[in-house]
Amino acid sequence: MPTSDAALDPALAARLTRDPAGLVAAIVQQHDTGEVLMLGWMDDEALRRTLTEGRVTFWSRSRAEYWRKGDTSGHVQHVRSVALDCDGDALLVRVDQVGAACHTGSRTCFDGRDLGAVVGGAA
Repeated sequence: MPTSDAALDPALAARLTRDPAGLVAAIVQQHDTGEVLMLGWMDDEALRRTLTEGRVTFWSRSRAEYWRKGDTSGHVQHVRSVALDCDGDALLVRVDQVGAACHTGSRTCFDGRDLGAVVGGAA
């Protein structure tokens, strides 16, 4: 994976728990409604770009390249905040989503894909 001259802050990089491919899951959520939009993958460079450019950048596992959401579709994700979970293996990226988040044209990658789980209750 290519990198630029600038690097992710070493203190932050040390807090990340990456998978064997060097990636961390990035859950993308609409900042004002809490709607979960999608899941993407980031390496250190994608996270650095996301933190410093105000737009969300992912690492495409299938194309083996960086992609910035919205560059070809116009469905841009403007960063509002980024948080790291307690284990360091997942990011929560809160965004202002412009247009559809899913490549299928759906608002979210989860629209119409409910698996029909039995709903549990409090004990």
